[in-house]
Amino acid sequence: MRWFGFGFNAFGQIYGQDKLLEGECFENEQEVKVSSPTELTAQEDRSDCRLKTDCQIRASWSRRASLYLNGDSCVCLSGFISNESCGNPVKESRGCKDAIISESYLTLAFSDRLESWDLQKKETSPSWSMEIKTDPEISGTPLNLPLVPGGYIATKTPFYRSLSPHLRAKSLALSSEHAILLSASGTVYTWGLGSHGQLGHGVLTPEEEPRAVEALWGLPMSCVATGGWHSVCISDGGDLYVWGWNESGQLGLPSQGLRKATQQESSQQQEESPCRDASTSTAEEPQEGETHEEVFISIQAFPALLDITPLCEVSTVSCGCRHTAAVTTTGDLYTWGWGDYGQLGHQTLISSDEPQRVELFKEQQMRVVDVVCGAWNTFASVVKEEVAGP
Repeated sequence: MRWFGFGFNAFGQIYGQDKLLEGECFENEQEVKVSSPTELTAQEDRSDCRLKTDCQIRASWSRRASLYLNGDSCVCLSGFISNESCGNPVKESRGCKDAIISESYLTLAFSDRLESWDLQKKETSPSWSMEIKTDPEISGTPLNLPLVPGGYIATKTPFYRSLSPHLRAKSLALSSEHAILLSASGTVYTWGLGSHGQLGHGVLTPEEEPRAVEALWGLPMSCVATGGWHSVCISDGGDLYVWGWNESGQLGLPSQGLRKATQQESSQQQEESPCRDASTSTAEEPQEGETHEEVFISIQAFPALLDITPLCEVSTVSCGCRHTAAVTTTGDLYTWGWGDYGQLGHQTLISSDEPQRVELFKEQQMRVVDVVCGAWNTFASVVKEEVAGP
């Protein structure tokens, strides 16, 4: 299994951190904005983690954590960290079962405890820790951060937040201002800030406690994810539902703000072109007697079904701050939304409100099996496509 990354790379989260002095960042646009999927080789080759192939990626805005689970498990960090830590196993992570990373903290889950380490300080002990006791009947169930027995771990203090056992939480996705939870029965719950429709209740008001998304009643879900102000989920049948803010096209629905920005950029390029034809228009004008009115969506307060591609189911999905990435059961990766840093992987810096396939993986006969979005970047796990013989 190999991991590729694309998008925001100012701190070397994708490649090139060895070129940076401590506290510095890239300034060259080609190094900051990685628009073509690039394999993650980074600095892990310097550590004994290199022998471990079972790797999972966690990402924040300025950092990437590589979680190795084979043998003596550990975490390696890339991005905005000290040079001495770059690519080397975080010694405090030895034996951990799971990890999550934010701009301020690295939280590690062990079989008997949780620890949160302040990434902005050099500490000899964790900023916060808690013993955990798992149910003997489900002791073999792996930890699934941010969920922990009895509650979940937040990205800021107080770290531990309790959850009602009646929710029977299976997975949980957190943004800075709202949360989306999937129960064991496939029911979706949301709570937190709702000003951009990200809770899916049809209103823009906040919710203090988890509330079931009624529009999805009777449709068991298998996966949930959240971006800055948008939310998504996948049904058991492989259908993708989206809701929340769509200013950058992150829902895959027509975005007026995005279309206007694209038209302005196109118009500016034409005005600057020395070969500009006076008859050239930035948009097609409707013919006489013909009306052309497209419905644009800025906020989608109820879940909407999004067809990515016909006759193909979605297997997993992840969200960045203002972009979304989904993997299909055929091993294709589709991305859409804000693309100014190349986080859509289409070898351009163009945003899109329509799901588009990342062609490089198909061209290289690679099958995408997982995707993880940072705030402004994307990481995809691939395997070599098995080609049938003659």
